[in-house]
Amino acid sequence: MSRRVLMKNIEFPDMIQIGSTGRNSGKTTLAKELIAANYRHFSIYGLKVITISGARGKCQRGETGCGICTSIDEGYELIEEKNCSGSKDTMQLLRAGCKKVYLLKVFHDHLLEGFLTFLQYVPRDTLIICESNSIREVVKPGLFIMMGNQKSIKKTAATVIEQADIILDQPKLPENFSLIKKKEGICLVEKNAG
Repeated sequence: MSRRVLMKNIEFPDMIQIGSTGRNSGKTTLAKELIAANYRHFSIYGLKVITISGARGKCQRGETGCGICTSIDEGYELIEEKNCSGSKDTMQLLRAGCKKVYLLKVFHDHLLEGFLTFLQYVPRDTLIICESNSIREVVKPGLFIMMGNQKSIKKTAATVIEQADIILDQPKLPENFSLIKKKEGICLVEKNAG
């Protein structure tokens, strides 16, 4: 597997990125399905990216309570998920079969730096399944899946949706496609008819 840094963009052919046009679209459901179907074949690491683009120290959704956006005020924070018994997305990915799962809380201008730090913990020949829209601005994955089942499109999705390899309405790959990991990276191939 090769990793090439090109200006502000890193090619990572062994990564599946799952983005969405809005919240509660099925990203984690799809990620869990992909992990469960493939973890016996190769090592999988999970990554959930929460990009903070609003004012420092304030919730970007205008809410209070979860503390994700307000817990850091610069750069990024990378946290390994160790608990698989709860309901957080990272816990569900770990339970589905990932060897390790990380949460990257990151300010938009530190996306590349945060991702490169995450890569320091990832062994070669490991498949990464990443939930994020914004990471596509600095990383070119082997496969970029967009969940497009929301009525409106959030800004982070609008920025990258044209780069998606496939846009899904349901959190499931179409039956006529298979996920294949080749030497060059991960890809989606159409099954032969008949």
